[in-house]
Amino acid sequence: MTRQEILKGIEDVACEYLGRTFELRPEMKLREDLELDSLQWVTLAIEVENHFHIYLEDEDELAIQSVGDLVDTVHRKLQPGTLPSG
Repeated sequence: MTRQEILKGIEDVACEYLGRTFELRPEMKLREDLELDSLQWVTLAIEVENHFHIYLEDEDELAIQSVGDLVDTVHRKLQPGTLPSG
């Protein structure tokens, strides 16, 4: 799956579960630009996990500050040989 496909999937998840329309760009900051509060970030993280069938570990979530970070993390988790630990 390409990073562009992942970005589109995250955008679809965000629109569906956060009830807002987003046109996401990798450089956008989750808290500052998208104005996600803690509950919205947790909702997005859980639904991204469900959508892509991955598991975001605590250290993954702490390191994700931007849309691009989330795309990169999902991309890495989707690579063959990457097993969920949770």
